[in-house]
Parts: sequence; C-alpha cells; structure tokens
Amino acid sequence: MTSAIRTVGLVPHRERVRAHELAGQAAKWLADHGASVRVPEDDAGPCGLEHLACPRSEFAGGLGVVVSLGGDGTMLRTVDLVYEAGVPVLGVNVGQMGYLTEVEPPDLEWALGRLVDGSYEVAERVVLDVTVNSAGSARGRWFALNEAVLENVHTGRLVRLDVEVNGAPFTTYAADGVIIATPTGSTAYSFSARGPIVSPRHRCLLLTPVSPHMLFDRSLVLDAEETLRFSVCDDRSVVLTADGRELGDLAAGDAVSCRGGALPARIVTLGPRDFHQILKAKFGLSDR
Repeated sequence: MTSAIRTVGLVPHRERVRAHELAGQAAKWLADHGASVRVPEDDAGPCGLEHLACPRSEFAGGLGVVVSLGGDGTMLRTVDLVYEAGVPVLGVNVGQMGYLTEVEPPDLEWALGRLVDGSYEVAERVVLDVTVNSAGSARGRWFALNEAVLENVHTGRLVRLDVEVNGAPFTTYAADGVIIATPTGSTAYSFSARGPIVSPRHRCLLLTPVSPHMLFDRSLVLDAEETLRFSVCDDRSVVLTADGRELGDLAAGDAVSCRGGALPARIVTLGPRDFHQILKAKFGLSDR
C-alpha cells in the first residue's frame, strides 16, 4: 500500500485517437474526484486538454504519478519524462503488444480509483545510464529503460567498435551494431537479435551483437555496476539510439559509456505480476 495520489500527469500517444479519448476521460474522472491533472504541452492540443498543458521542463515536479496512454513506445517516452524526478508510471495499453503496460482501456477508471485511494504498489526496474563523449549532437548523458543501440547508418556496412569492460580492453566488435539492454529491454530488440530473456527482477545489463561478423557472437550478461565503453574505430558513421530515440551520429574516436543507473525506474502495479505468465501470454506460448 502506498500513499493516495492527488496530482496526476497524463501522457497520451501523440497520434492514436483512442488514446486522446481516454486522456479526456481520465482527466474528467480525476477532476471529478478532486485530483489535479497536467498534460505535457506538446500532447495537450490533440486531446483538447490545452487548459491542462504544462511545459515539459515543469511537468514532473510535484507529480504523484503519471499515466501513460499508448503502447510500449509511449510508456518509454513517459518514463523518460519523469525518471529523474522518481515519479511512478502507470501504463494503459492502447497499442499492440503492450508488454510494459499494466491496464487495458476498459479498466481505466478502476485503475484511477486505485491510484487516488493509494491501493497500488511500485516495482523498480533497472535503467541504463549512457554517457556520450562526442563533438556531435549525441554528446551528453541519457537514460533508457529498454536499451541503447549503436548501429550502422548505411545498410550493408559494418560498424567496428572497441569495447572495454571496467576500463580493461575486451575485444573489437565487427557487426551491424550492438545492443546494450536492461532486463526490461531483454524482450525487445535484444530478443530479436537472439539475446536471452531476463527476469526484470534481476539487476544486470546485456550486451548483444547484431549480425556479428566474428566468431564470438554471443550475448554477455554483466552486473549493472559494471561499465561498458564503446569507441568508434573508423570513419564509418554510427548512429546512437536510446529507447527508440535517435540521439545522433558518432564518428571515429567518439565513445559511449553504459552502466546501470543509480536510480530505478518506478512502474505502478495493481496486483501480482508473474513475469513468466506475462511472457507466455504476450508471445502466445501454449501449455503443451
């Protein structure tokens, strides 16, 4: 049991009409039950909620919880908005897979009632902390709930990346790219590249090469406190993405360091979540 919520953020999918309708429904229900509501200003217009618009820079401050209305992509965007402020996120599935979401649309008002009553729990997930040393647009520090990816810009060309683990040289990867994933992200791109599925209860990082052109082609599972450092070896352009956001191109000599974040992402749950049963349902696994 946690504290009752009185200030709620809403982050709808930017294009799905159903998400806009649900955002309006949620805003009305919350207002009718004494809660204060805010919506990022870039998202408020399509929902007809301009009167609740809040600048992105001020959105997370003082929020008790934020409700993501969309698919997994909207969930990742919402976590990025509020991660550093420690705000928990409730996901409402208005997408396809909805692997990260907790609630289906018919249960929206029931879920909101649980929030304002304080009848919910918060699960903590490892987040990837990414630091980029580059003269380009990708420089700086970034966070990702699922993964960071370094991959080739031009189809048919390899990337070459020198890899260090905890400051010691490990090897040079020649591949279409590399994925650094959290346990939460182990069911996303890393999985499609034949990486292992890891329970989100673990605190670890995964390094999975994409179509490697080398004998060593297996994923590595590392402790979240270990540091991976990737240096671009040559002038073949490499693009860096984090949770689907393109952060910029990297050039020869640029470096990317990854480790587990000091703070977890906080995800609202409304009942027991059996990771293995969710995995079974989402991937259509049979009993036999």
